[in-house]
Amino acid sequence: MLQRLFSIFEPFVLSLLGTVLLATLLPARGAFATFAGYLADAGIVLLFFLHGAKLSRDAIWLGLRNWPLHVAVLGTTFLLFPAIGMGLSRLPGIDPSIAMGILFLTLLPSTVQSSIAFTAIARGNVAAAICSASFSNLLGIVLTPALVALLMKVDGGGGVSLASVEGILLQLLAPFVIGHLLRPWIGGFVTRHKSLLTIVDRGSILLVVYTAFGAAVVEGLWSRVSPGDLGLLALICLGLFGLILGATFVLARVMGLSREDSIVLQFCGSKKSLASGVPMAGVLFPAAQVGVVLLPVMLFHQIQLIACAMLARHYGEQAAAADAGKEHEAARSG
Repeated sequence: MLQRLFSIFEPFVLSLLGTVLLATLLPARGAFATFAGYLADAGIVLLFFLHGAKLSRDAIWLGLRNWPLHVAVLGTTFLLFPAIGMGLSRLPGIDPSIAMGILFLTLLPSTVQSSIAFTAIARGNVAAAICSASFSNLLGIVLTPALVALLMKVDGGGGVSLASVEGILLQLLAPFVIGHLLRPWIGGFVTRHKSLLTIVDRGSILLVVYTAFGAAVVEGLWSRVSPGDLGLLALICLGLFGLILGATFVLARVMGLSREDSIVLQFCGSKKSLASGVPMAGVLFPAAQVGVVLLPVMLFHQIQLIACAMLARHYGEQAAAADAGKEHEAARSG
């Protein structure tokens, strides 16, 4: 199963790297840049429309039953992460645009697909993971822009402009709500054609990454960001992930969560969504700034996938060994 998971993600990771390389060598310019920008916007609208149609209200109501776990996940995602991000963005020696990207990373919602997949591999509470990840993404449509307006304005990021608010409403929130309202009619089609959502999901991300990095390259991205900056950023992302992973482990112990729910808190509470971050950055920040802002998000994405894959396999092997021990004891008792 782990190999199957890697086979799902590896092509997309390579596609991301290839898109960044393409944007570096052949950035969109002039009329083509305008066309690519409109195409990326259309992809974002379609992406959030399909996510709205996919979300089940039954899953929302079911999730409310395990509210302490979901409150813990949301608190980690939208309180603890941003608090650490505020501190990291003020570290000396960091380019201001990269510091802004680090803070933006910590304001994003959790992932959905990988959180659920890793929870399943680790033999955790999959139903709770579905609910927690869905809640995080649903609230993130509103909370992430609100936190950007609040915290990044304090940090000199300029906050969220009126145009950005309009973009959030028209490109993110409205398509999501419309898609969810149309779920009784189109939900079955979306469920039966999951590959369609995957294509739109990844295709829209690649389009935004290409246009964002292309605009940043034209503005001199790689002359501003040195290999040393990238190395420092990688260390910061590693430290951030390790700190959050340890915090969720301790919090689960303090709350007295079961093993299955502890796994949900770790995997849903420690990850940030590239799928949400890329389109939101495209809406919230000027085109020339998006490429730099997305660097921390893309680095953190790779780190969390690799680390969580290893951790999920470890937890899964532990559960399998425990089950084997119980069966052995039962056989001896019988």
